[in-house]
Amino acid sequence: MLTGFLRDQYFTTAWFGLMAFVWFGWAQESPPRRWRVWLGVGSVLGVGLAVAFGVLTAANWGEPSALEGKYAWFGVLVAVEVIAAGAGCLVLARRGASSWMAWWVALVVAAHFLPLALLLNDIGVAVVGVVQLVALGAVVRRLRGTPTPSSQLAGPIMGATLLLSAAISAAIAAPGL
Repeated sequence: MLTGFLRDQYFTTAWFGLMAFVWFGWAQESPPRRWRVWLGVGSVLGVGLAVAFGVLTAANWGEPSALEGKYAWFGVLVAVEVIAAGAGCLVLARRGASSWMAWWVALVVAAHFLPLALLLNDIGVAVVGVVQLVALGAVVRRLRGTPTPSSQLAGPIMGATLLLSAAISAAIAAPGL
């Protein structure tokens, strides 16, 4: 996003594109009819960015990364994220609130962008996380008391913010291509 490390720029763009695809896909669990085409378009655009910048990441793997010397901490962060998401989903399932799982996972993912930004030395990643946290907080009232799966709102929030971030990152990387 906003890093001085070419490999990290390409990888973040590819990863955000792939994750946009994933979140738009989860949003297709129970979307309003008029959103279906847009969710599909977002998925396709996300995959396109993931493939294009995945190839660029592989071609530039020898370039330096902000994670050099920090890979163990990166592993710890990812492990904590996975455990928090899984544990929260287990609690939600046991309480009969599985419709909130997508929202919970989105909250964990958004929150993990804050320490990830420190590891990557990339303020742009933190901005994405903050925007997502605010947007996820804003939809709680709308989700509360409805049987609607939270993926209906959490998916598009995460997909759109990740796709927009990937597109911005791609634009920033473009002059170096």
